[in-house]
Amino acid sequence: MFDRFERITRRAHLFTFEDASADSDQHPFEVRDIFEKIPPVVRDLFDNGHYAQATFECLKFLDREIARISGLKETGKSLMMKAFSETDPIIKLTPLSNDTEKSEQEGYKFIFAGVMLAIRNPRGHEYTIKDTLENCLDHLSFVSVILRRLESTGIKIQV
Repeated sequence: MFDRFERITRRAHLFTFEDASADSDQHPFEVRDIFEKIPPVVRDLFDNGHYAQATFECLKFLDREIARISGLKETGKSLMMKAFSETDPIIKLTPLSNDTEKSEQEGYKFIFAGVMLAIRNPRGHEYTIKDTLENCLDHLSFVSVILRRLESTGIKIQV
């Protein structure tokens, strides 16, 4: 009996999601167009109200994907700085044929490194972080944008 009550309680937020599309039958991931290849554990954690952990798992996925794609053994900021270097990148997001393309590559290097420092690391080192539903969706949307940018180069993301 308790297990059933707990399942219902953990999913209650699905019926109280406040958004313009709250009357629709769409899950918040569909409403926000969250990247479809994010691992299912992220959605499970989200559905159970574990928003900070859902964000953390999504960013661990991003970190491991960049390590897999680049072949580097690093993690976090150092991985992103090496993988997306504008002078000698392992992962090229632009052809690097002019200053604008080099600037874009450098900008993405800092975006990927920044998301590790500012969003992933606090959730990996602090146990008291509590994210709201909206905050979690913002984080997942941000990760979705950069994963789609990565895929736009022809790189395949693997779940």
